[in-house]
Amino acid sequence: MAFVRDAANAPRQAAAMAVGNVEDPASLREAIRDVDGVCHLAARARVRESLADPLPYWRTNVNGTLNVLEALTDRDAPAKLVLASTAAVYGTPTTQPINEDAPIAPTNPYGATKAAADLAAANVAATGQLGVTSLRAFNIAGAVDGHPDRDFTRLIPKVLAVQAGLADELGVNGDGSAVRDFVHVADMAHAFVLAIESCTPGEWRAYNVGSGRETSINDVLAAAEQITGRPVRITRNPPANEPRVLLADSQRIRDELGWQAPNSDLSQILSDGWKALTSAYATPE
Repeated sequence: MAFVRDAANAPRQAAAMAVGNVEDPASLREAIRDVDGVCHLAARARVRESLADPLPYWRTNVNGTLNVLEALTDRDAPAKLVLASTAAVYGTPTTQPINEDAPIAPTNPYGATKAAADLAAANVAATGQLGVTSLRAFNIAGAVDGHPDRDFTRLIPKVLAVQAGLADELGVNGDGSAVRDFVHVADMAHAFVLAIESCTPGEWRAYNVGSGRETSINDVLAAAEQITGRPVRITRNPPANEPRVLLADSQRIRDELGWQAPNSDLSQILSDGWKALTSAYATPE
């Protein structure tokens, strides 16, 4: 298969669709039998949901990844694999920003299952059958080509949904001073392109992918109000048992792959998400 560096401007006819299910090994093997590289993003990814119902997370995130690994190793030449991993594998580090040498210490089933998937992929890569890169994303947001994020369990999509009248209000845990690291989905997509181009058989690499910008919940609220021109309806909840600060040290991917995050300014993330959401849900005249 061919990889296009500028995915946003790639001709639509350049890609063919093959449908498979990571929980169905036969359909998965058929879907990827003619490819030499895979970007594996199929996963369950809600922290609170994983705490309430962990078994589906182990089934999809771990067994599904094992099925991908098995399908890619059942061939003559080594393939390339890029895993969508997460900063949740680090749990709650005491040192910020977080680099790739931080201990793997997940505090929820979501993070634990993604850490297990990373380890399985690293073990298979060590045999020489694959080249694997794990991209440990922090908080992906924004929109590309007018496609909004409809997962309103996430902070920025929920804020924008409230502003668009698609949700009643946003629940804010504590005083809104918790800090997170947001990266634009377009910059994340570019990291996948660079990662799959650089995969080397017999090697596994992990890269943190984040903007490195400190953004509090209150910062998101203020920016959303400025962009949409109206106050955000919120309800205050007690502080949650969650890290106060999570920031990425993405120097390794910048140095080794030349990755940058030119779109990951909070204003652009929110503006792109707002335009996509309001366009997608606009009522035809």
